[in-house]
Amino acid sequence: MDQSTFKESFKVAADKAVDAVKSLLHEGNVRRIVIKQEGRTIAEFPLTVGVVGAVIAPVLAAVGAIAAVLSECTIEVERSIPSA
Repeated sequence: MDQSTFKESFKVAADKAVDAVKSLLHEGNVRRIVIKQEGRTIAEFPLTVGVVGAVIAPVLAAVGAIAAVLSECTIEVERSIPSA
């Protein structure tokens, strides 16, 4: 089964970045999360389909550390759409 993807991005205050990423991870169709500031990629997290809890914790810890030094960031999300 082929999968196509699409991207979306949104700006968040740094103190909301962890909650935003946590919410995205629970959606399940996220393939990649990129955190940018002023157009520069700060961090990129490729995710496999069916991310398990053991993988989520380090991603959230990294996002928390990044958010501590940023005031505002853009989160770019690549989502998968299974084709029928």
